[in-house]
Amino acid sequence: MPAFYRNSKLLRRSRIFWGSFSLWRPRLVFWCGALAIGVISVAFAKLADLAQKAFGSLTSSGEWAFLLPLILTPTVFMLSAYLAATLFPNSQGSGIPQAIAARHLREEEDRTRLLSLRIAFGKIVLTVLGLFSGASIGREGPTVQVGASIMLAVARFGGMAQARGLILAGSAAGIAAAFNTPLAGIVFAIEEMSRTYEARANGLVLTAVILSGLAALGLAGSYTYFGEASVAPTQLRDWGLVLVCGIGGGALGAAFSGFALHFGQKIRRWAQPQPLKRMLVLAGTCGLAIAVIGVLSGGTTFGTGYEQARGAVEGHALPLLFFVEKLAASFLSMLSGIPGGIFAPSLAVGAGFGSTVGSALGTSIALAAILGMAGYFAGVVQAPMTAFVIILEMTGDHQAVIPIMAVSMIGYVTSRILSREPLYHGLSRVFIAAAIRARRAVEREEAAS
Repeated sequence: MPAFYRNSKLLRRSRIFWGSFSLWRPRLVFWCGALAIGVISVAFAKLADLAQKAFGSLTSSGEWAFLLPLILTPTVFMLSAYLAATLFPNSQGSGIPQAIAARHLREEEDRTRLLSLRIAFGKIVLTVLGLFSGASIGREGPTVQVGASIMLAVARFGGMAQARGLILAGSAAGIAAAFNTPLAGIVFAIEEMSRTYEARANGLVLTAVILSGLAALGLAGSYTYFGEASVAPTQLRDWGLVLVCGIGGGALGAAFSGFALHFGQKIRRWAQPQPLKRMLVLAGTCGLAIAVIGVLSGGTTFGTGYEQARGAVEGHALPLLFFVEKLAASFLSMLSGIPGGIFAPSLAVGAGFGSTVGSALGTSIALAAILGMAGYFAGVVQAPMTAFVIILEMTGDHQAVIPIMAVSMIGYVTSRILSREPLYHGLSRVFIAAAIRARRAVEREEAAS
């Protein structure tokens, strides 16, 4: 065989190989990114649990240790707020509004101010730090920002142009891996993140959820977030829970989100002359108030509230005013500006509200807690499908499918009547407006030069 023929044949094979590699490279990078979200989500969960246990050990290791939060909590709140403002800007709060805002921004530079690997690292560190101080926050919302940041980095590294779809996929994968609720991750992406069904992004979302879920499953095993529940309405007063938890939970959720948007706007105006100094004062004040609430409640309002919510789902009644105390601690944690989510605390508030209603009506505490979670969560996020699916997947209570659906819908309708703007989308407007102002400032400087 002539050397020229052999060389041309090898050249053709080489071109085919490299052509197919360039075609497969974005897919391989995307798959690695989805797996990374699952691994990081599990690691994040482990760190969050360790931080809560460390706080619990510190505050119960001596006669006067229960008063330690009065010093520790405000101090760490101020440290977290300072680091978020100086080292990790745009890491404050839940992280879901940042992901929503990034999907609405067209310039890559604007997106990277909200979603980057640096911010993802800061989000994890500062959320864990907040839980170590007893803040009433969760890791699930931050996992959304972390997942979206990883996927946006994947888009740049893999040469993928579908930034909006990838942010959606990363957000869904984050929720799915954080709660071990793959269906809820998909529904959350459609209903809450995009507020519409995007056929072009559904493949990305599904693939990301599957791969991140497999990674999380391999590391943490198969589990139901709140264990297995098997309760259903058996009496007329059990069905009364549907109305009370739906209307009451929706009203409480609307109050939380409405006041959060209202006071958030007032705080931003108040902080303008000296933003860093005033936000540190606010963080310290909120931290002190949370510490006082925690000490008076016997420590039940510190942290995510997972143990209290799980206990209620298992049928153990919570203190009658627990939901009020937990709601106040969660509201103050959110206003403080430290990084941390509201998903897990919201479930604890809902479980506490349901437990109180169940005790008052003499019904099943477990059923009341589950319906309370659905009603309040739907009221806060105004996403009834997400509320229904996530509660169903976290409790495994398939006998109460219709009641959970009904409560979620009633809670949503009640919340919409009382508070027209959804919480996360209202908060996302702040980041969109900031990005537009920053872009215009750059354009003015360029025009002047």
